[in-house]
Amino acid sequence: MSSFLSTRSFPTCPVVLRNGRNLLLALSTTWLLMPAEAAAQVRLPRLVSDGMVLQRDQPVRIWGWAAKGEKVSVAFQGKTYQATTGSDGQWRVTLPAMKAGGPYELNIKASNALSVKDVLVGDVWLLSGQSNMETPMSRLRDKYPDVIAQAANPRIRQYEVPMSYAFQKPRTDVNGGKWIAADPQTVLQFSGVGYFFAKEINAKYQVPVGLIKDAVGGSPAEAWLSADALKQFPTYEQQGAKYKDSAMVAGIRQREGAAVANWYKQLYQADQGEARGQQKWSAPEYDASSWATMNVPGYWANQTPLGPVNGVVWFRKEVEVPAAMVGQPARLELGTLVDADSTYINGQLVGTTGYQYPPRKYEVKPGVLKAGKNVVVVRLINNGGRGGFTPEKNYQLTAGGQTIDLRGPWQYKLGATQPPTPGTTTFQYQPGGLFNGMIAPVLPYAIKGVLWYQGESNTGRPQDYQALMTSLINDWRGHFQQPKLPFLYVQLANFMAVKPEPSESGWAAVRDAQRRTLAVPYTGMAVITDAGEWNDIHPLDKQTPGHRLALAAQKVAYGDGKVVSSGPLYQTMQVAGNKATLSFASIGGGLMAKGGGPLKGFAVAGPDKKFVWAQARIEGKNVVVWNDQVPNPTVVRYAWADNPEGANLYNKEGLPASSFQTAAPVVTP
Repeated sequence: MSSFLSTRSFPTCPVVLRNGRNLLLALSTTWLLMPAEAAAQVRLPRLVSDGMVLQRDQPVRIWGWAAKGEKVSVAFQGKTYQATTGSDGQWRVTLPAMKAGGPYELNIKASNALSVKDVLVGDVWLLSGQSNMETPMSRLRDKYPDVIAQAANPRIRQYEVPMSYAFQKPRTDVNGGKWIAADPQTVLQFSGVGYFFAKEINAKYQVPVGLIKDAVGGSPAEAWLSADALKQFPTYEQQGAKYKDSAMVAGIRQREGAAVANWYKQLYQADQGEARGQQKWSAPEYDASSWATMNVPGYWANQTPLGPVNGVVWFRKEVEVPAAMVGQPARLELGTLVDADSTYINGQLVGTTGYQYPPRKYEVKPGVLKAGKNVVVVRLINNGGRGGFTPEKNYQLTAGGQTIDLRGPWQYKLGATQPPTPGTTTFQYQPGGLFNGMIAPVLPYAIKGVLWYQGESNTGRPQDYQALMTSLINDWRGHFQQPKLPFLYVQLANFMAVKPEPSESGWAAVRDAQRRTLAVPYTGMAVITDAGEWNDIHPLDKQTPGHRLALAAQKVAYGDGKVVSSGPLYQTMQVAGNKATLSFASIGGGLMAKGGGPLKGFAVAGPDKKFVWAQARIEGKNVVVWNDQVPNPTVVRYAWADNPEGANLYNKEGLPASSFQTAAPVVTP
């Protein structure tokens, strides 16, 4: 097995057998190291386990492994199904389509017997993509405390597939995980988007909902393509092929790991705030009177003479804590920090985070705060780019119902400078790796459909995205042997600073590719350019995408032809004079400008392709767009920006229009 693939560890046999106990240990250990087939024991894939949800209304495969030629019987709902393993030691039976229900028990007999308990039959959805699909409810607990408190529902379940990649061949089993039913504690592990989706589907259709969470933060679309699908993309295929050499991969990991470890070692050794033989800068009694100040939140490259320095910068703030806040649990919130921090209160480490995205919400034990002066110290490491405190986030200390605002002047001092962190290879992002490691083992499991939230990692190459996604959808449908498998996805949210003038945008280009991917049958898209956060790639609003995916599911997967499942979708453009008339599908009860007032977010260009803001008005089922300075409009864009703030075209069901760029217009004389 390649050194970079996940393996299970077993105890090692003693070299010298000094007594019978060691002999028994050696024998049992040897048995553990034998292949399951050699031990003639029937075994199941990890997905087929206690608490699982099986897909209703379609044939369901149950599979596993045993000795070659071994006979296996599977009993479920009063019927028994027979199978015999092939030369590869694999067996499979197919259960007929079943109605929703349960709990049931599944019994497997061969040379040994297994029971799978608490089995439900309902709808199973595969959740995939990158970190916004992965984001758990635990990250959202401040936003949705009541939802979490009321999450007890044994008919909503999730199986989380651990991250795993492989390049030599597809895996046959996932490398961990278990089915868990939703309650106020376990729901914290659920995908936020997935849970809100499942909650709506369960309530509407009154069936159990199983979620298979199969997502990896930062993953590009090409990592989820099979070897067959990658043949359409020679550049990506060649990129992934070089990682089939496991020895090379092991060497890269060793060299890069050593380089990064050495970077941090050198940084620590150079950091004046951690220097031996002197008082640590984290100590509350340290004299920082000579330190300069900068306003928090903000970035030191913008506010201080340090400029865009890499390394470690220390920040320090003294706060007065009233006696009423002392002697009880407290929470320190420091927004998000760029990049890694170790944070102290009164010299005690209260939290540390290794990269910029997780919100800093550090729980502070009773006894750390004291009445009067308290000292908060942040040791902040910047790996490359600008470091600091993300604007427009919470920076506060709370306890006993009282809050101390930590925004404003903080003292700072440079601890050490370093070149940027050495680059590393993120193997799980390489083409094909995640399909082999995380999708291939799930393929025999019958599912209702796919929920997909991804694209942020492809915004640097938006020109490839429609082809990648069209290929991925068809690829998965073929491997799941479900040619009409519903594939529902989330369009990218609004993100980054608002720009005052029309401009190019990789984020908008990916959104447009996502819109155009709706040409693939049995797909649906949730538009959420009104649900993002300019300063956070992981917006906390996961209820909106979950709800809009549920609307798409009602139409695409459940066949509800009456539901308005989407906001307006651009269809055609006709030009007469200096006015472009745009038609839309999915207008529901009619087009509207949300909040009243004029339509915003439209830009127009002539043959010179120079875009300027345009006026726009609704005329019945159409939108008319113009700018008096553009006598011959050829292209119209809507919501074409990283963060299209103010774009307000909706239908009367309250669903936003997708961003778009028009194709060549139809010109009327």
